[in-house]
Amino acid sequence: MLRIGITGGIGSGKSVVCRVFQVLGVPVYDSDARAKWVMAHDTALRQELVAAFGTAVFGADGQLDRPYLARLAFNDPAQLAKLNGLVHPHVGRDFAEWSEGQAQLGKPYILKEAALLYESGAYKQLDRIITVFAPETVRHARVLLRDPHRTADDIVSIMGKQLSEEEKLQRADFIIHNDDQHLVLPQVLKLHQIILN
Repeated sequence: MLRIGITGGIGSGKSVVCRVFQVLGVPVYDSDARAKWVMAHDTALRQELVAAFGTAVFGADGQLDRPYLARLAFNDPAQLAKLNGLVHPHVGRDFAEWSEGQAQLGKPYILKEAALLYESGAYKQLDRIITVFAPETVRHARVLLRDPHRTADDIVSIMGKQLSEEEKLQRADFIIHNDDQHLVLPQVLKLHQIILN
């Protein structure tokens, strides 16, 4: 079974492309969603988060206080590196277990969706990489429309923490253009057949 990563900058349309693959029957591992689940349910990681960031990481109800953690880590590179250093290995193990289950089901290939595929080192678990590309101006406008709670500065800050689009394109095995100039569906259908073959 091939393990294929799918990445792209914020607002590139990774999730939309993944939904098309899912309609084709391809299992998709959503790294962001699974990271949230792992942070909330993995006992060892919970203990590591409390040791690193204090008991306030989890509220009185025992739930992860994501806004608190975001305030603590996302504007401080050292704290963000500490958080990623704790979370990414646990998500990597979760993905390995999930993908093994998919292999046992006889799936020909699976996708791992992750914005920080290279930054986290997750690409090392994968056989091929798809990059979903859209120009920065298009991505910026999409995120402003999609996430009304974010400011223009927030988006620039997030983009600054991600590997450049040029680097992602150079490292990609496959590229899907989601730039409002190319139709996505024919690109996904063609790529699906290439991978199956």
